[in-house]
Amino acid sequence: MHCKYHHSLRLASIALLFSVSACSIPGLDKIGLTGEDGLIRDRVGDYREAPILPQMDIPSDLDSYTIDQLYVIPQVVEVAADTQPFDNVPMPKPIETRRREGVIIQNLGDSRWILLDATPAQVWPLVRDFWSRLNVVLDYENPSSGIAETAWVEVNSEPLLRHKYRISIEPGLHSGYAEIYVTHISDLRSEPIPIVVTWPKDSDSEDREKQILDALSQYVADRNDVYQASSSSLLAGSIESARKANIIAAGSEEEKLALRINYGRAWVQVRQAIERAEIEIVDANRDQSVISVKFAGIQTDKDKPGFVGRLLGRGRGGNDAVLQDFAVRLLDTGDTIDVVIEALTDGQSGHSRLTIELLQEINENLT
Repeated sequence: MHCKYHHSLRLASIALLFSVSACSIPGLDKIGLTGEDGLIRDRVGDYREAPILPQMDIPSDLDSYTIDQLYVIPQVVEVAADTQPFDNVPMPKPIETRRREGVIIQNLGDSRWILLDATPAQVWPLVRDFWSRLNVVLDYENPSSGIAETAWVEVNSEPLLRHKYRISIEPGLHSGYAEIYVTHISDLRSEPIPIVVTWPKDSDSEDREKQILDALSQYVADRNDVYQASSSSLLAGSIESARKANIIAAGSEEEKLALRINYGRAWVQVRQAIERAEIEIVDANRDQSVISVKFAGIQTDKDKPGFVGRLLGRGRGGNDAVLQDFAVRLLDTGDTIDVVIEALTDGQSGHSRLTIELLQEINENLT
């Protein structure tokens, strides 16, 4: 043990001598340790003499998306400061001939947005590429918050106004989904270009908002490379962690479904989720924020009753399951809309389990 220790110490001392003192001890080059042909040769400048090899060719039968240029660099256009003139606002041509499913435009009242089955990190580069293909400069970009704003755009066919757009990329209700919102504002060309912009809740022109929303949804649907690992933004990845639907348990309280959306949307989507889960709705009272349902538990395919079973009133949960009454309540906390389940049937067993299962069914059927 003692000999091994001294042997290791001796080797470490020799290594330290060569690594630290090789450049400072004179005469080492004469004994073949340093110098151009020595054992410890200075290789700092070798990269200057490295040969330039030809670009790697990829066989035609392999996918080359992973090495494609992620951002298209537009041609430089000489324009006036802070504005961009166009005869008409051009729309980018599709870059793929195959359409990808999972991109839809949702409407609720005066609100509309693109819902797609991709993460915000995957969507962010596509949004930048969309504007690049239009030769529209982005004045402001914040991938960590999912916000991008264009420069002021002047269209020659509309001599009185200039236009500006704001794109907001938000997480979907569940992981793996993203929502894209577009806001439009306009300003008189005769006025000085605004230095500070206050974005309104609603667009100045609903038609222009729809125009960009339609074009952007078409463009994203045509991009089959959205799922490629190289087409993701690391900075935009933080948006995904703030998804809008989360089942949480606060201490000893029952579990609840926290929704980071407004009450109007929460009411509509919770009711649609219940209907999509084929749970019987007894009554729905929006003024009281409660939906009364009958539920017997999560049902597998083998548990589904046949035609005769349905006539006899056998519902979810199998032939032996008993439908119980529950109230699905929506509570506005200011920051979130909390969905809580209240059992209305006294004396029945399995309330706690059924409450959790009902909450899970609602959560899984949100879109």
